[in-house]
Amino acid sequence: MRRFLVVDAVALTPALLRSGVMPRLSAWAETRRLAPLAPSLPAVTCTGHADLLCGAPPRVHGAVGNGWYFRDLAEVWLWRQSAALLQAPTIFDRWREAAPAARTAQLFWWWNLPSRADLSLTPRPTYWADGRKGPDVHSWPPELRRRLRRRLGDFPLFQFWGPGAGIRSTRWIVDAVLDVLAEERPALTLAYLPHLDYDLQRFGPEGPEARRAAAELDAELARLLARADADGIETIVLSGYGIEPVARAAFPNRALREAGLLAVHPAANGALLDPGRSRAFAVCDHQCAHVYVAAPADRPAVRALLAGLEGVAEVLEGAELAARGLDHPRSGELFLLAAPGWWFAYPYWAGDDAEPDFARTVDIHRKPGYDPCELFLDPARPLLKARLALKLLAKAAGFRTVFDVVPLDPGLVRGSHGRPPASPERGPLWLGPAELLPSGAEPLPAWRALERVTPAESP
Repeated sequence: MRRFLVVDAVALTPALLRSGVMPRLSAWAETRRLAPLAPSLPAVTCTGHADLLCGAPPRVHGAVGNGWYFRDLAEVWLWRQSAALLQAPTIFDRWREAAPAARTAQLFWWWNLPSRADLSLTPRPTYWADGRKGPDVHSWPPELRRRLRRRLGDFPLFQFWGPGAGIRSTRWIVDAVLDVLAEERPALTLAYLPHLDYDLQRFGPEGPEARRAAAELDAELARLLARADADGIETIVLSGYGIEPVARAAFPNRALREAGLLAVHPAANGALLDPGRSRAFAVCDHQCAHVYVAAPADRPAVRALLAGLEGVAEVLEGAELAARGLDHPRSGELFLLAAPGWWFAYPYWAGDDAEPDFARTVDIHRKPGYDPCELFLDPARPLLKARLALKLLAKAAGFRTVFDVVPLDPGLVRGSHGRPPASPERGPLWLGPAELLPSGAEPLPAWRALERVTPAESP
């Protein structure tokens, strides 16, 4: 049986590939086909991974962002992992039906707790009863986790996201993928390499930091591609989005709060978003935001308010959402697109509201929106690295401590995504054997990118 490897090298673009700092991938690409992809809206991780898994757009699979408002719970949740949230069959379901003996693997690709693949591996921190967070992964079967920890050590969780995020996490993932390819020999493997997401958001996609990050990724990809080629595995390298330069952030929730439309609960640990009592609020997600408006009568006023907010390029609703493939019950009544060079910051507290205690920490689950400031240490706080060292010592000794080291300054962020790409050179790509590229006009809708990856003997 043919074997396939699909690698999501997130934020890889034709411009980066041709920049001269990725010689190994460029050499590999010389005998392959390069094609631009058109990402769904919003062009973010969870939506992009669902597109590729399901071979369908968000209106079908329901992953309308990295998170959304769960109306029946009256709660905002981001970064949910269960494949049960996907409302369409996945590539693993189709493979199981067509070739029950073919094993499949989902490695660090989202929608992975549980996965519909035979083998799975994904970050899953240990949350201790005393409040500590420790690095770990979840795997199926459980023996895979035990074997990888013996061979590779603990997954470097704090290099996967946060101020310390860097190449160590991607290197560990590549080592894990190589182990699975050799030991388990799956017929289909999907793997996610996050490295370009870090410095390109910190510093933008065009500076020396981006070039250095691309060179680091090139070295790791080279190891993976060499092994796959040696084993006769047909490989596709693709990306879900490109990152564009930004310089300013808009605050939709603060505008709604100041207009009396967004409610907060004045808790002991600060002002907490009260979505069930809010007339309107936004789930900010990079350069996009779903805006949930409780009463239809409020919709025109909310739309007018947000359309006049600097940094908002478009406000979509109804037929406009349908035209962009986002007509799904999980979508907001309104949807915001940022202007070029802008992104949407989640903070909702304003005026006399107390800042919530999680605001200056890495806390992707309690924040009701995406926060790229978590990639930074706060440069405005004196002696922060010394203080951080003391906190790490306290944690190692078993003491609880709050890592309140994240800045609140949105001006630090220099790269973002979510909007349609400004040009194919700056957008996502597909790179692989020509016979595996779906036919049709380019750029190809990203959700079609894997439609020829089948267990049949010919694509």
